[in-house]
Amino acid sequence: MTEYIYCTQCGAKNAATNNFCTACGQSLVSSSVHHDQETRQTQAPNTSFIDNTTKQLNRWTGEDKSVSLNVASMFGGIFDHHTQQDAEEIFIAGTFKTTPSLAEVSDAPVRPWLFSRILMLFVVVIGLFLSALMFFQGEKTYPGLVFISSCAIPFSLLILFFEINVFKNISIYVTMKVFLLGGAFSLLTTLFLYSIVGASNFSIVEAILIGLVEETGKLIIVIYYVEHYNLSHIFNGMLIGAAVGAGFAAFENAGYAQDYGISVLLIRSICSLGTHTLWCAILGAALVIVKRDHHFDSSMLVDPHFINFFIFVVTLHAVWDMNLPLTSVKVTGLIVMAWIAILVLINAGLREVGELQRGKVKIPKSEL
Repeated sequence: MTEYIYCTQCGAKNAATNNFCTACGQSLVSSSVHHDQETRQTQAPNTSFIDNTTKQLNRWTGEDKSVSLNVASMFGGIFDHHTQQDAEEIFIAGTFKTTPSLAEVSDAPVRPWLFSRILMLFVVVIGLFLSALMFFQGEKTYPGLVFISSCAIPFSLLILFFEINVFKNISIYVTMKVFLLGGAFSLLTTLFLYSIVGASNFSIVEAILIGLVEETGKLIIVIYYVEHYNLSHIFNGMLIGAAVGAGFAAFENAGYAQDYGISVLLIRSICSLGTHTLWCAILGAALVIVKRDHHFDSSMLVDPHFINFFIFVVTLHAVWDMNLPLTSVKVTGLIVMAWIAILVLINAGLREVGELQRGKVKIPKSEL
């Protein structure tokens, strides 16, 4: 289709390829440049939603630029061949003898894969338990089915965050301890907060209150572990947050099975792809961004770099609990938003590795 420009002298319509106006002879070069600029400005918003979103989230990490989300590259390792030895090498990370020095830490893009094998194990076991229950009336398998289904996705996501902790300074033993104790304590803390403020339905106000209470309850436990282990890296905060959130999600899922049955449990387990584990991982990373190698101080919780992420997570949680139309669209959108935030934080974590190695960020005393 032919493009046109208008003469700035007489307003006549000319083909965009013309150098001079056919009506008055005025040069059209400047008009063409102006036309190109207007075209770019008009087209930019059509492709900028993801860029604007990642730029805003990334701004909260301390960098004012958008982030390229190469999901296919990140998860491409899932389809590669891996041996049992490869898996065992991942699990032995984080001990006194296996924690690498800062110089050995890689800032290359992360490619987790072991979590997918763990998830497949859960799926197989769930299938076996369901078969026993449906075809052989094996009622004694029901508690096992509830336990495995509750843990399947939260625990698999936890392994993903264990894999992408490029510092490899937190062992699987510590991770499991935080998963179990942190999950239980965060649930207890949340119940205590509920006993003070109460929450009875899923109206807009109540949904916001639920999000605020539950994210605060988990955050309290994350703060304890981040301070207890003196963690100062974004990937460390993500892992500890994911451990607390995964434990909370698993225990809460099991509770819903008791009240609503196995079908609701399986739906909630699938929805765990974008809920407590990711939300708490975001909070853990945000906490470390403001804490760094200092001891925790309550003033950190009002730092814009943290409070923005906290409001973001509470908003995701609140909208999740609201009775809104188009539930499947809402859930999908919220899961996508949570993952976008995680991918931005992964980018910030890799950026931190490079800055540490180049001396742009102070190295924690524990690593000197």
